[in-house]
Amino acid sequence: MDGRPFNPSLEAAIKKLDPEEGEHILEYITTHAMLTREKALLQASVRDQKKLLVENGKLKTDIEQLKVQLKEKQRRRTAKALFSPAPPPTPTDSAPSTPVNQPAPPAGATAAGPKNPPPPSSHDRRDRQSRRKRGERKVRPSSDGLSLGAEPNIDVSRLNLRVGRVLGVRRHPLAEAMSVQEVDVGEDAPRTVVSKLGEKTPLEELQGGLAVLLCNIKACKVRGVVSQARLLCCSVSDDCSELLAPPPGSTPGDRVTCLNYPGEPDRELQSKERVWELVQPDLQVDSKGVANYKGCGFEVKGKGLCRAPSLTNCIIR
Repeated sequence: MDGRPFNPSLEAAIKKLDPEEGEHILEYITTHAMLTREKALLQASVRDQKKLLVENGKLKTDIEQLKVQLKEKQRRRTAKALFSPAPPPTPTDSAPSTPVNQPAPPAGATAAGPKNPPPPSSHDRRDRQSRRKRGERKVRPSSDGLSLGAEPNIDVSRLNLRVGRVLGVRRHPLAEAMSVQEVDVGEDAPRTVVSKLGEKTPLEELQGGLAVLLCNIKACKVRGVVSQARLLCCSVSDDCSELLAPPPGSTPGDRVTCLNYPGEPDRELQSKERVWELVQPDLQVDSKGVANYKGCGFEVKGKGLCRAPSLTNCIIR
């Protein structure tokens, strides 16, 4: 065998059919087979390279998320250390009063007591040094019960609700009951949003309209399309829903808030805290069509309340 990709009997047959050109034909076949093999190896290498690029992109995204979480933890730890009550000062009096239960000083001692107080024990010194290294301080009771180190409350103030304008809308290519919107929320580029509005919703009526979006959820793929926000819908059933409408005069990027729940929203809602899942059951549309959280209306400051276009006494999802 000389490494040619065919049977010796085939080689003999080719030489017999064409003694003069048989060797050239065999060389051509060998070269063509080698090129085909190299092409297959190259294609496999390109596929592996693309796979590595996708995995590297995913790793970069995970690293950025971990950096954000680490910065947030460091910020909370720093704030807790800065604003926690300071420990009481160490007494510096050189002549402490004589304890009641201690025996009287001997006759040779002066009336003012011993010249120097007894040094602190080695155990006390080690305990104080250990507390200083760990950054611990004595905790004093707080009258309002609030602390910067405490876990944040779960309420609507942690949701970043913004007004958006629907620039374009189309059916989801892989799901008839879903649609894909391009929405302007006052940022440099519009956000892509995948929503389930029902098959009966006329999509052409959504074009150019205003809506309310939850903007600090984590971007995720929905049937192959990445969704970067959530459209808030008023719904009485899966087949009967409509977009929650901000007040007239609202512009993309306006924040939607509840008066009784002030505060800045989270940068990004963490899935392990389940903030949206815990807040959503209390999001309702009342009998007047006004959107509210625990009875407190959704509003755009200075412009009015958010309402359902036609539904009443229903949920917001």
